[in-house]
Amino acid sequence: MIRAGITRALIVAAALLAAAPVLAQTRTSLADRVARLEQLQAQQGSGQNLELLNQLTDLRAEIQALRGQVEQLQFENEQLRQRNREQYIDLDSRIGRLEQGAVAAASQPPSEAPLPAQEAAVPADAPARPADPVSERAAYEAAFDALKNGQYAESARRFQRFIQDFPDGEYAPNAWYWLGESYYVTQNYDVALESFQSLLQKFPDSNKAPDALLKLGYCQYELRQWAEAEATLNRVIERYPDTTVARLAQGRLRALALERRQ
Repeated sequence: MIRAGITRALIVAAALLAAAPVLAQTRTSLADRVARLEQLQAQQGSGQNLELLNQLTDLRAEIQALRGQVEQLQFENEQLRQRNREQYIDLDSRIGRLEQGAVAAASQPPSEAPLPAQEAAVPADAPARPADPVSERAAYEAAFDALKNGQYAESARRFQRFIQDFPDGEYAPNAWYWLGESYYVTQNYDVALESFQSLLQKFPDSNKAPDALLKLGYCQYELRQWAEAEATLNRVIERYPDTTVARLAQGRLRALALERRQ
């Protein structure tokens, strides 16, 4: 009996001794796995931070590129506006030349049927023609060229001098209008407003009157004279319906409504 008990004890001890390396190996394996998991988690966290950093860097680069594109578009838009302004001014100059040629042709009798001497003579009480139409045209073109070249102060000075020298001349209405424009583009809205008002008072039937009335409303808008601007722009629409100035007046009225809500 005793021998049998000893034998069983020896067997159990041998079994425990045989299992000890396995247990030790299992414990070591678990520790290694935990260590590897911790390392993997740390690596994953670092990788995520690195990925976020890369995304932020990419976004910053995209924002910088977009800013550059916006600046380029703004520059191109300003150049386009300048070219449109120059083309408009040049067109006005060409129309003026054509009108002058038509007036000169109409005032001259046909060469094949000259008037008799007594009819060709100018009566003593007839109104005198402009003293020097060539000088008038030259002065107007000089002021106009300064405006086309962006020399707004010089242009204003020349148009003012033109109006003094030729207050009732053929190009006086245009001179008043472009004088106002030279002030408007330099944001001297008070003085521009006075120029457009002078044109409308002195030459209400001029072909520049619709544009002058529109620009008068624009000046009042820039000066934040909301009630006056609204009345002027509505007057443009009433007087010149279905025209470009009427459509521009409608657009500015919409902008005015938004401004007054703020």
